[in-house]
Amino acid sequence: MNPTDTSDPRPIAAQAGLPTHAKTMLMLITEATLERRLVADVQRLGALGYTVSDVRGGGQFGVREGLWEADRSIELKVVCDADVAQRIAAYVCEQYAPHYGLSLFMVDVAVLRPHKY
Repeated sequence: MNPTDTSDPRPIAAQAGLPTHAKTMLMLITEATLERRLVADVQRLGALGYTVSDVRGGGQFGVREGLWEADRSIELKVVCDADVAQRIAAYVCEQYAPHYGLSLFMVDVAVLRPHKY
């Protein structure tokens, strides 16, 4: 396997013969003040784990540089089954989107250890 050969469209793990399993990654970018509530919600709604990172960025409503507490943003990532991702996204859109700055993304991913997700 040549890592620079892009002619094979399969994921690198599949090219190497490793078994992969389909999951969905839900990414939420929002105000840091929501972290504890969102973590509790995603766990209650079926996520087995999550990752949170501090992030900065800008968009339609300005720039969030994170220079002071009320200006901080987080990215929360959850890898899970598609139905769990849909359930979390629907809840977050209903409960948080009308009141907070929020972006959501869903991406199909291939994982190597499905029991973790």
